[in-house]
Amino acid sequence: MTYLNFKASYLAVALSCLLAIRLSATAQSRQTLPELRQKIETELSRQTGIFAVAFKDLATGKELLIRERDVFHAASTMKTPVMIEVYKQQAQGKLSLSDSILIKTEFKSIVDGSPYTLPVSSDSDSITYKQIGTKRTLASLVYDMITVSSNLATNLIIERVGGPNVTQTMRDLGAKDIQVRRGVEDSKAFAKGLNNSTTAYDLMLIFDKIATGQAVSPEASKAMIATLLEQKFNDAIPAKLPKTVKVAHKTGSIVGVRHDSGLVILPDGRQYVLVLLSKDIKDDKATSGAMATVSEWIYQYEMQGQ
Repeated sequence: MTYLNFKASYLAVALSCLLAIRLSATAQSRQTLPELRQKIETELSRQTGIFAVAFKDLATGKELLIRERDVFHAASTMKTPVMIEVYKQQAQGKLSLSDSILIKTEFKSIVDGSPYTLPVSSDSDSITYKQIGTKRTLASLVYDMITVSSNLATNLIIERVGGPNVTQTMRDLGAKDIQVRRGVEDSKAFAKGLNNSTTAYDLMLIFDKIATGQAVSPEASKAMIATLLEQKFNDAIPAKLPKTVKVAHKTGSIVGVRHDSGLVILPDGRQYVLVLLSKDIKDDKATSGAMATVSEWIYQYEMQGQ
């Protein structure tokens, strides 16, 4: 063997060894799903409150589930099922997104039909209250219901489509535990425990249906995703993700409760569903921060597979 041949052979062996070491290190550094679950449980255990997590990779079908069947007050996450019902009834010819809806603040309790008024002080949307007595399109109300979580828009829509119809549509989609009983601020219903409720699993399921074009139709699902992408409250799932990552999601919060649920779309087109629910919390900001961290970790886990 000549010196040059020996040197070339030596370099080839060295490069092979280096590559093997690097591949081994990469394999060892890749986090498994059980390891990620443990990490998330440890992080959430540091927070005051009860948490549920539901994650599903839509390409592989892999899931990470924590308290996924526990029942939570739905807060504004119920607005996603309401949006699905609007598109369903449009497909059935029962209404049109171009229909005009009269803006009002008085609604009827589901308990006894007695009237109650929705106050602007309880709403994240103040603009619609300035339009009382005028008409808005159903499409614009759906947009505000999702993007700025308008309670007034929500009540107007629920009055139009019917809460029981929303719940039945959830059953038809396979969501067994979501209950949409009423609009917002129905104090008599609240006193009797007649609240809207959900589980992390059911929210994961309906976002899966939206992502895969099975919520009403591919066209309706695409339109719903476009609206969900316009969400204005982004302090949980999207907060610590790169700007190149798109999140089509719906949040929800009342006293002691903070939720986020949606579809995460990676730059390469891969998608996953993530639902983060909480109750009995004491610190909204700390809870949102913990949720943002969990979301970041799940994103990092997904990026391992590139």
